[in-house]
Amino acid sequence: MASHGGWEGQLREAAGNDLRLEFTTAPLWETRAMFRRAIAEGRGPDFAIVDSVWVAEFAESHMLTPIAELDPDWAADHDADFLPPFVDAYRFEGQGLVAVHAPADVAGLWYDRAALGDAAPPQTWRDLRALARALAADAPRGEHALVMPGGAAAGETTTYALVALLVANGATVFTPEAVTLDGPATVATLRFLRRLADDGALPTEVVTYGMDRAVQLLAAGRARMIVGASYQAEMLAAETGTPLAEVAGRFGFAPLPAGPHGPPGILCGGMVYCIPRQARHPELAMRLLRAATAPKWLAQVCAETGQLPPRRSVLDALAPVSPFHAETAALLEHAVVRPSAPTYALVSAQLQTMLEGVLTRRWSPAAAVTLTADRISAITGRPIVHA
Repeated sequence: MASHGGWEGQLREAAGNDLRLEFTTAPLWETRAMFRRAIAEGRGPDFAIVDSVWVAEFAESHMLTPIAELDPDWAADHDADFLPPFVDAYRFEGQGLVAVHAPADVAGLWYDRAALGDAAPPQTWRDLRALARALAADAPRGEHALVMPGGAAAGETTTYALVALLVANGATVFTPEAVTLDGPATVATLRFLRRLADDGALPTEVVTYGMDRAVQLLAAGRARMIVGASYQAEMLAAETGTPLAEVAGRFGFAPLPAGPHGPPGILCGGMVYCIPRQARHPELAMRLLRAATAPKWLAQVCAETGQLPPRRSVLDALAPVSPFHAETAALLEHAVVRPSAPTYALVSAQLQTMLEGVLTRRWSPAAAVTLTADRISAITGRPIVHA
């Protein structure tokens, strides 16, 4: 079970002639519901590819098979080569490791190299605002200095962009013990975005964007910079008719500029492989997992797609031969993952509403943060701790 896209072809090739695979696919935004429905009806798949943020929800309901039950030796070796963000992210008390990261991505700032000219990518929010204002002043009508997914229409893509900006300013949404959203760093993040909108650098119409709209505008030359993620390299190649290996020559990818509250972090995400408890052929599913995460195969897939291998050995091997992977390798080594909770879907929706409400001036940044923190506390059952 997977989302639409290249997963079917990749896994068929990884499996070779050893396994016969049958796929059920859906758009990315429908995969969580599709998976839960299949489990509820007693027809869970043998193997599933799901967004990493749903793992906690599925693990709490004991829907996933601990990897050590299927191959204890492989599970023991997992920690040695997989990068720090992924070693413990999908490990739960009493279950151990229940999911394994597929090719990954990191959040960052995509920019048109020609538009920036000799200017270096912005390092701080002050730099970003100054650059965005200058680019906006020179932009023809219908073109923009900076865009990003900005509302519920883009779903989780909006949450990913917003949380990446929060992380770049040292802010968090919640911890296992408490909701930590309501603090100066979060308010400052939303106030910064509001100021970009007031400057005319960030159009308020971003609240209507779908999940791919920002990258499409960058590819079409109608946006100079976007808040995005490394996985969009493949989309930029497709939209511009440029070979993936040449994308880095036209578009740059850099860490999101650091906010004033720090210390800044870098957000990573992506999909994970998991084997449901209801799998009818768990041993064969484990064989597919081993094949899909084999170093040689990961190197081939990531070279073709521009995604980042979650294994250090593969990332080290790609960096000398791929300019894009060389630029992004250091980012992944020190990245953090999105906050995890069984109720993540509801939390994510509240974050999208918060951003949309601020950009449309429905709420002030401070009021939006307080209201959203209260709602997330009610959803998660965790108390609010003011940062």
